[in-house]
Amino acid sequence: MMESGKEKKSFKSDLKGRLAAIQTTRWVRFGVVSLIFFLWVIWMGNPWLALIWLLLADIYITQFIPWTWWKNTKGTTRVVMGWVDAIVYALILVYVIFAFIGQNYKIPSSSLEKSLLVGDYLWVNKALYGPRVPQTPLHFPLAQHTLPVLNTKSYIENPQLEYHRLPGLRNIKRGDIVVFNYPQGDTVAVKIPNPDYYQICYDLAQNGVPNPKAYIEANPEIFGEIVYRPVDRRENYVKRAIGLPGERLQIKNDSIFINGEPIAEPTNVEFNYIIPVNRRIPDQKWIDLGVRNEDHGSEPMADLSTGELFYNVPLTYEMKAVVEGWEEVAGPLVREGQSGKYDTSSGIFPLGGPYNWNRGNIGEFWIPQRGKTLHLTLDNLPVYERVIRVYEGNKLKVKDGRIYINDEPNEYYTFKLDYYWMMGDNRDRSADSRYWGFVPEDHIVGTPMFVIASFDEERGLFDGKIRWNRILRDANPDNKW
Repeated sequence: MMESGKEKKSFKSDLKGRLAAIQTTRWVRFGVVSLIFFLWVIWMGNPWLALIWLLLADIYITQFIPWTWWKNTKGTTRVVMGWVDAIVYALILVYVIFAFIGQNYKIPSSSLEKSLLVGDYLWVNKALYGPRVPQTPLHFPLAQHTLPVLNTKSYIENPQLEYHRLPGLRNIKRGDIVVFNYPQGDTVAVKIPNPDYYQICYDLAQNGVPNPKAYIEANPEIFGEIVYRPVDRRENYVKRAIGLPGERLQIKNDSIFINGEPIAEPTNVEFNYIIPVNRRIPDQKWIDLGVRNEDHGSEPMADLSTGELFYNVPLTYEMKAVVEGWEEVAGPLVREGQSGKYDTSSGIFPLGGPYNWNRGNIGEFWIPQRGKTLHLTLDNLPVYERVIRVYEGNKLKVKDGRIYINDEPNEYYTFKLDYYWMMGDNRDRSADSRYWGFVPEDHIVGTPMFVIASFDEERGLFDGKIRWNRILRDANPDNKW
């Protein structure tokens, strides 16, 4: 007992000495960090996280764990550990900012032209809708799913946390430009430029391959490894929110109807037009109009049946009016979907479904809403099958004309999450909900707030590569905060 008392006294004396040695400025820093930390704990809604404060107290105040042992060394060890210490602190700070506040994002494709341009670097606000608690907490914060150079996974699959979203400032509104994880990005073929496993399987089936999955597995030299990615480690996509939970949506002749009423199109909506011409249109005209090289091609195409020369180019209504006045144009402009020159039904959601839908005409359906119950039928099941089976984790099958959910016959299903219908402004060149269906709420990342920088990848450094007029521009101009 005497020895125990001495040890206890020694600990108290040691603690008292450590506290007495702490400078006032360090107490102030610790107080500020503690305040921020406890506000974060309250925001997270998990009181067990408060235990981490004991670790912060030791780092800042008591220092029973020798966190800075390397400061007492000399030479290479001190230099290397100084860099390690700085990098670790920086990575922790980046992790917290990227997880709970916001993150930079680059626009890789033209699906939202002219609202957002290829080469725009955006700051994505994650706090507006409420940030997600990382479902894959063990990940490198500067890489979405693959470490550069090493070309390996940037995350460790386990542990996986349940989906939880912290309180935000408001819900998603129609017209918001939204960043989200690609819903069909759970399974990817890593060697394919567009590694959507489900789309690849569909395309193979359309080309007569009897068992696409077996074919992919048998040809790793073509498709590479088949990888599963957790929700928050899937590719980031950016589209405009068109349909909200609980609404009925229909597309007729490229016009969108919500609950039976047409909605306004985005300011810069684009459609592809067939432009008949009598000769080549000079590149400078396309440049002045704001059309990317990859969107117009170097030469006009030829209709093999008629010999007609034409371009197929995405245009806003304002751009269309300009093109109609060009001397090279030989006739009226016709929308691609109405021209009969292209198949607009291939790959339309639901993949393999029995519907005669195409890109500009999709029958009316209901968008799933959290807590709402839907009467399932064999007719509407293809629309909701992936939601029930994949996004909400149920076993689903049809046997003898009856629907079974988790091995029980059931014609009714109550949804656990809210879902959204997302589309690009470049309507005929956007891979969006018309091809892969609903976006679950647990896939929502945030909304672009402003353009950090913008680079035109088709121009040189001294030929307009930097788009100075886009820096700090509002990235969501059709909807205000």
